Amino acid sequence: MLSHRDSDDDFEDVWKQQMKKRAARKQPRTIPVAKRPRKGSRKDCDGLRNQKPSAGDLLEAVKTAKSAMQVVVDDWLEGYKHNQDAGFLELINFFIGACGCKGVVTHKMFKTLQNSEIIQHLTEKFDEDSVKYPLAASGPAWRKFRSSFCEFVAALVCQCQYSFLYDDFLMDTLISLLTGLSDSQIRAFRHTSTLAAMKLMTGLVRVAIRLNLQKDNNLRQYEAERSKGVGHRSPERLEILLEKQKELQEHQEEIEGMMNAIFRGVFVHRYRDVLPEIRAICIEEIGSWMQTYSTSFLTDSYLKYIGWTLHDKQREVRLKCLKALQGLYSNRDFISCLELFTSRFKDRMVSMVMDREYDVAVESIKLLTLILKNMEGVLTDADCESIYPVVYASNRALASAAGEFLYWKLFFPECEVGVASGREQHPGARRNFFYLLLAFSMESELHDHAAYLVDSLWDCAGPQLKDWESLTGLLLEKDQSLGDVQENTLIEILVSSARQATEGYPPVGRVTGRKGFTAKERKIQADDKLKLTEHLIPLLPQLLAKFSADAEKVSPLLQLLNFFDLNIYCTGRLQKHLELLLQQLQEVVVKHTEPVVLEAGARALYLLCDPEFTFFGLVDFARSQLVDLLTDRFQQELEELLQGSFLDEDEVYNMAATLKRLSAFHNAHDLTRWELYEPCCRLLKKAVDTGDIPRQIILPALTLIYFSILWTLAHVSGSNSSQEQVLGLRGKLVTFCDLCQICLSDVDSEIQEQAFVLLSDLLLIFSPQMILGGQDHLKPLIFLPEATLQSELASFLMDHVFIQPGEPGSDAEEEQAQIEQLHQRRRLLAGFCKLLLYGVLEMEAASDIFKHYSKFYNDYGDIIKEMLTRSRQINRKQCSQTLLLSLKQLYTELLQEHGPQGLDSLPAFMEMRDLARRFALSFGPQQLQNRDLIVMLHKDGIKFSLAELPPAGSSNQPPNLAFLELLEEFSPRLFHQDKQLLLSYLQKYLHQVPQPSSHSWSPVISYCRSLSSQENGAETSPQGNPQPKRRRMEATSKQGQEHFCPSQEQSLLLSSVPQTPAFTSTTVKGNYSLCRQKDEEEDSASEFTQSQPSFGSQKPKHSYPEDFHRTVHSHYGPGLGNKLTRLSLMEEEEDDEIVIQESSEEETGEWEDTDKYPSSQSSFKHARDLFDSAEVDGDDF
Repeated sequence: MLSHRDSDDDFEDVWKQQMKKRAARKQPRTIPVAKRPRKGSRKDCDGLRNQKPSAGDLLEAVKTAKSAMQVVVDDWLEGYKHNQDAGFLELINFFIGACGCKGVVTHKMFKTLQNSEIIQHLTEKFDEDSVKYPLAASGPAWRKFRSSFCEFVAALVCQCQYSFLYDDFLMDTLISLLTGLSDSQIRAFRHTSTLAAMKLMTGLVRVAIRLNLQKDNNLRQYEAERSKGVGHRSPERLEILLEKQKELQEHQEEIEGMMNAIFRGVFVHRYRDVLPEIRAICIEEIGSWMQTYSTSFLTDSYLKYIGWTLHDKQREVRLKCLKALQGLYSNRDFISCLELFTSRFKDRMVSMVMDREYDVAVESIKLLTLILKNMEGVLTDADCESIYPVVYASNRALASAAGEFLYWKLFFPECEVGVASGREQHPGARRNFFYLLLAFSMESELHDHAAYLVDSLWDCAGPQLKDWESLTGLLLEKDQSLGDVQENTLIEILVSSARQATEGYPPVGRVTGRKGFTAKERKIQADDKLKLTEHLIPLLPQLLAKFSADAEKVSPLLQLLNFFDLNIYCTGRLQKHLELLLQQLQEVVVKHTEPVVLEAGARALYLLCDPEFTFFGLVDFARSQLVDLLTDRFQQELEELLQGSFLDEDEVYNMAATLKRLSAFHNAHDLTRWELYEPCCRLLKKAVDTGDIPRQIILPALTLIYFSILWTLAHVSGSNSSQEQVLGLRGKLVTFCDLCQICLSDVDSEIQEQAFVLLSDLLLIFSPQMILGGQDHLKPLIFLPEATLQSELASFLMDHVFIQPGEPGSDAEEEQAQIEQLHQRRRLLAGFCKLLLYGVLEMEAASDIFKHYSKFYNDYGDIIKEMLTRSRQINRKQCSQTLLLSLKQLYTELLQEHGPQGLDSLPAFMEMRDLARRFALSFGPQQLQNRDLIVMLHKDGIKFSLAELPPAGSSNQPPNLAFLELLEEFSPRLFHQDKQLLLSYLQKYLHQVPQPSSHSWSPVISYCRSLSSQENGAETSPQGNPQPKRRRMEATSKQGQEHFCPSQEQSLLLSSVPQTPAFTSTTVKGNYSLCRQKDEEEDSASEFTQSQPSFGSQKPKHSYPEDFHRTVHSHYGPGLGNKLTRLSLMEEEEDDEIVIQESSEEETGEWEDTDKYPSSQSSFKHARDLFDSAEVDGDDF
């Protein structure tokens, strides 16, 4: 078991095991302590005591990177040789400047102060107004600076490895300073110094490797010299080699001490830093040390740091861990050193396959693939089975990585071929791949997703998947033992591989992120398309003939023509195979009635019917033969149907099958010359008149007429069309729309839905938009629905879309069937919304949709919200009026159902309030832009609420008065001036109300309170600048807000007072605690003052204009006025316990106000960015 307790001694233990005991030249090196002033100096620097060395030249040289870093270091070394102290000060100030600090270390500071005191002085000079520093800055210039900075540190170690690296001053003092800076609470110091220390360590590792090589060479030379005879041996050379060996040993000890100091002083503390960038730097560098200096660092004592950090919360840190481990597991020489680590952290690596970050999951699968390749038997079957389903993931990079793992686990051991030796693989061995692929697909029970499986395996098993000879051989083999599902899967694999090879695009739902293909990739696709076409042209008729009776197999086989290079039929003189294909295609169309097969057949024939092909005449003749056959059947069956009074099941089936085939072909081919419109209209008219025609016949007949009208429109859209043709099409359109309108009232729901869909499409196509683009001659074709048709469309929507499961009209079927029904209802709703947005229907009809926004939010919330947004973009005023109309309609329906008594206590009324709140939130934060709309909405609402007055002398309140409670939800959107105007507007209407009894009208009181400026937490002005106000948030108010606000909108309700973040700097903590204590004292004092009675001068909290009180007293009598005052006082007492949250826009305004005007919170925010915790708690991992 790895332990963190012995981390400080790990490095020393490793080196002690490798080194022989010898007398130490000096004391063992430990972590550099704070530097004290030295007694003497190598050079006379008295003239530099008060001078401030500038590192601007060095920093600018690294930032611009105009010269190579080796040249920059050499120039600095020349100055360092000339004046050691001045040169070192320049280097120190370079690192300080790289932190973004304006402070400078002077010669006097360097001589008299300790490192901790210098760092404290620099901290005080640091610019606290900015949280940006070079390593955290964005832009290409600063990214270039980071790379140059790292290169400079590496060059510094490299250029000093034969000279100043062992002078007991440069590296010791530099490491000591970087260690102190890395422990600072200033993020810039900690980040920059950690990066410098880690790069310095990497450079020292490279020096240590060179020293080991030199020691080995020196030892071999010494052994070779000593093995010589006595007469040939040179004592002087042996002595030189021994001295060299001693010198190298001393240098190695010094390098070990430096590395030990950096590791224990910087890495051990910073690998768990609070800043993820710092943690990522540490993990990246220790990974490189393990790869380059494996003899010392590739031990469990160091691997545990990577293992622990695999649990890091930040994506970039986990990525660095996985990248580092990939470099280790890819080298077979390191495998023996990774056994204990693998057994300890394997479960974590396997679980990272399901990481929430896709790139982390991808790298984890790549790591497990390396473990699978290089460590046999480590991954169990359970581990592998947790990776297999990922091949069906929607993210292509993740699925491709899982596909590679699957290939190396299941396919490669069985299908390894001698491709490298040039030997041809046996056909039986090539088929093994597809047998294994079939077995995996069947065991995963996801055989309907073969396209995703092929896409996942394409990058690693592309050549095997493009082995179309083996695929077709398996399908055409006579004595095969494949089942029905296996054949379906093989055909889907064939089609998917053909699509992937010729088009290169992933299946639906997967995105590659690539914008296009390179010229090389397009060339490969063209070659694959040619090979596929040449191979399948002779075999496709055979495949169709063998599987012609199975609709599931025929449909994908017909799709193969989409990936053919059809010119091969001409250039290759393969018309014989084309004739066979046309023959099989005709048999398939005549044999099947499934829409999928018929659409695939019509599409295949459409691809072949290109006039540019030389074989167009042959294909067109075959098409004409097929349509003639179907048309003759239809005419014969139609006459029998029109003349007869009863149809048996066979006649109904034959007629429906013929109409389905004609409808499918009319979708892709122009069948206008066969004149199918008139007979279909006769059929529908009989169906409408008698009701004897079954649904199976009416549905394809409707579709056939629809396609006929569209093809006729395509003909008359040309500029050479005559007016007679346009008017003829107009007559057909009107006739068909009348038939569809009648079908909307049919008893069969499928006929109703089909009629609604076709009507929606035709009304959209023949809307006023059709004459745009110079098509003025089509103006007679513009068709606008009459009021009756609009009403029937809206009624259909209410009856078929806005229905709850279990209610009459809905089917209680299986979950999958319910999902399909929901998708169908969403399509119907989307079609109706298009008619509204394009002006085909009146915008007032949208009220039927908006009033269901809250009730059906889970099913249609996204569609209705988009409809609301688009309609507001078209006409803001009309959209607002429609929203109010929706509330009026709901209120009227509720009033008619329950009556005016106790209306506001019904659950349905609570739902209406929730809907009104959603409507209010939909206006967004643009308060000034929507000012006139909100005022207009309130005025119209007041008119509606007081429109129907009770008789004179009656004690009843107006029936619509409770509607004022719905208007309250829009009151927070009003400006203060507008609230006063609306109060006056309400008074004018109240003058017309007869004098009631002592009963109070609570909706009026509640609405007036919502218009009171003191009710809202922040007064607003037309400029939209809310005044901040101190408020207390109680738990009861939060619960009440959550009760009335739906979960979907809670994110819009912000807390009015931003929480001050916690700090870790002791200085800031002290200031903050004092400020906080002062604020709390002020709060308590103000609350105490407010709680004291103000005798003779206390005013109600909810104040109203004096004239309004007089109006209330005069019109409602003393009873209502007393109740109003009494209610205000009661609300004042309740507000001592409950403070209601304000609307999200006012709270947003408070945030903006806080940001706009500097305050102590803003300084605390900057302090939070500068002073943060230096280490992450252990629980974070």
